[in-house]
Amino acid sequence: MLKGVEEISATKKRIKIEIPADIVEGEIQKTLKEIQKKAKIPGFRPGKAPISIIERKFGKEAEADVLERLVSEYYQKAIKESNIKPLLPPVAEDAIDIKRNEPLSFDLIVEVRPEIKDLNYENIEIEEISTEVKDEEVEEVLKRLSKERGSYEPTEGPSMYEDLVVIDYKTDIGKEAKDYVYKIGAGPFPEDFSKALEGRKKDETFSVTIDFPEHSIADFAGKSVQFEITVKEIKRRHSIPYEELYKELGFEDLDSLRKHIRESLEKAKKEQALEKQKIDILNKLLETYDFELPEGLVELEMKRITEEYEYLGIDIIQNMDKIAERAKRNVKAYILIDTIGEKEGVSVSEEELKQEIVNIARKYSITPQGVVQYYMSRDGSLEAIRNRVFERKVFDILLQKAIIKKEEAV
Repeated sequence: MLKGVEEISATKKRIKIEIPADIVEGEIQKTLKEIQKKAKIPGFRPGKAPISIIERKFGKEAEADVLERLVSEYYQKAIKESNIKPLLPPVAEDAIDIKRNEPLSFDLIVEVRPEIKDLNYENIEIEEISTEVKDEEVEEVLKRLSKERGSYEPTEGPSMYEDLVVIDYKTDIGKEAKDYVYKIGAGPFPEDFSKALEGRKKDETFSVTIDFPEHSIADFAGKSVQFEITVKEIKRRHSIPYEELYKELGFEDLDSLRKHIRESLEKAKKEQALEKQKIDILNKLLETYDFELPEGLVELEMKRITEEYEYLGIDIIQNMDKIAERAKRNVKAYILIDTIGEKEGVSVSEEELKQEIVNIARKYSITPQGVVQYYMSRDGSLEAIRNRVFERKVFDILLQKAIIKKEEAV
């Protein structure tokens, strides 16, 4: 039974629980009888061994099982009765043990969301962002598509940025290659290697020394390497005519392709503008309100960011201050959004959750089942997807309540 709730801090509460001795003993006896039915004791038929023998042999096992069940059951009852919403699983303040024929008393520490005093999220001023698409932008996309769809053809002129060059090379560390195809400016060698290849002509031979960083490709990592290079061929990509481009892309004419490009650019600009306005609103909320952050949530977020840095090969020790600052900001943002969502009565229906799974599946060209399996294997739940929908709905409300300052005419 709930004996009381004590406030430790703005983010921590102590829940005091006591379970009557008769309930504890009753559960132990019930568990022992269940064990009795299945236990195989020498000299007794299955299910016929005296309960006293069962208790001597399996008593501690029964107590452990009952302890786990009762602590979980009465904890859930306690947080429901006290209307507490824990952010993380509870932590026992001391060891919890059963003492036969005595009440089971224990204290659990839970982290809770801090209260944000005088929270006001109406009439936040944000800038209007133009989503107009200019004719020059459409033409720029056409040029890029025309170039990307073009083919590489041999050229006799000096090599240029983005040309393909076919080279032979030898190095002073014994590595060499024949007919090696390299796109100038694209790597994987350092930028100095590309610069050395620019302005070269077919059949030209030259030497250059390149310093490779530690994280570079295995053969040359961390070394200063002298190359002797022979340019065997230079190929340059030539754009295809617009008249061929629209046909290749499946459009009836050039105007319909231009229209499609304009609509795509407008959609992208609107999405970018919306994201920028959301970030502006969040930044203003973060700057305006200050409150204590739950330590456990900050530690979890730091762990997540640390794993992200490790995956990207970023030094953890040198960036620990950045990790801590980012974790605190993320937790603060989460609490603000969660509090606003609760005040506005935001919820995520099962239908909305299913639709979001479908949207993710379409975006990454996988099945909805694949999306579910990924999140379940990673997180053990679909809460990350539910939180995405919840956050989006909260920001929709914030945008509706915001004041959009019109751009001044120039």
